[in-house]
Amino acid sequence: MSDPQSSSELSAPEKGADTGFQPGDDTFTHWRNIFNILTGKMTAEGREKFRVARDLRNETEDCKRCDDQRNYLLQYSPVIRYMSDSIRQLGGDLSSHNIYCRRCTNRKAGGFDPEYGILLCANEMKDQGHLEDTLAHEMVHAYDHLRFKVNWADNLRHAACSEIRASSLSGECRWAREFFRRGQWKLTQQHQECVRRRAILSVQARPGCQDKSHAEKVVNEVWESCFRDTRPFDEIYR
Repeated sequence: MSDPQSSSELSAPEKGADTGFQPGDDTFTHWRNIFNILTGKMTAEGREKFRVARDLRNETEDCKRCDDQRNYLLQYSPVIRYMSDSIRQLGGDLSSHNIYCRRCTNRKAGGFDPEYGILLCANEMKDQGHLEDTLAHEMVHAYDHLRFKVNWADNLRHAACSEIRASSLSGECRWAREFFRRGQWKLTQQHQECVRRRAILSVQARPGCQDKSHAEKVVNEVWESCFRDTRPFDEIYR
C-alpha cells in the first residue's frame, strides 16, 4: 500500500492548477472548502485533496472508532461470530490481533491478505453497519481461502467466485442498503444485480484482468454455481 501525501505536500497548491482546494486546518478554511464543493467550484482533484487532508486530520479518531466497533462486532454480531467460528473450524484464526483498522488511500472499504489477515479502512467506514458488512465480506474471502484453496494471484475464476459469494453473503447487497445508500431502486432481481455488479468491479481491478468485458465474461462463467453456494450458511439470510 503506497504512502499517502504528507501534510507538508498538501500545504502548497500546485502551480497552474486551480483545484478549488484551500490548504489549512482552521475553521474558516474548512468551511470555505465545503462551500467550494457545494457550489461546484472544486474540481475532482481538489475534492480528493480535501478528503486526504480530512483523513490525515481525523486518523487517530477514525482508527479508534473502527477498533471499538470491530471489537464489539467480534463479540456480539451473529454473522461475524458465526464466520469466526466457521473459519476456526478450518484451522484459521481471525480476531483483533489480525483484523487491522488503518487509514487507507485507495478508496476501498477493506481487503483480505492470506499472510496478514483483514484490513478495515477506518477512514472509509460510514457507520457500524458498514463496518459489519465489510468485515463479513472479507471473512467470506478468508473462509474461501481455507476451504477451497483459492489461487488469488493467477486464477480470475477463483477470485470471481469468492467475490460473488462475499457480496451475496455479507449483507452488503441487501435491499435496504442498495435502496437507501446507492440509489438502486429496482424491486426485482436487485440482490442478484448488486452481487454481479460488485463482483465485476472487483475482478476488473485485479492485475490479470484486461478490461470490463473480460471481468464480465469471467463472472458469467462461474455465476450459477458460485451464487448458489452459500457455505458456511444454509441460505442467504442478510
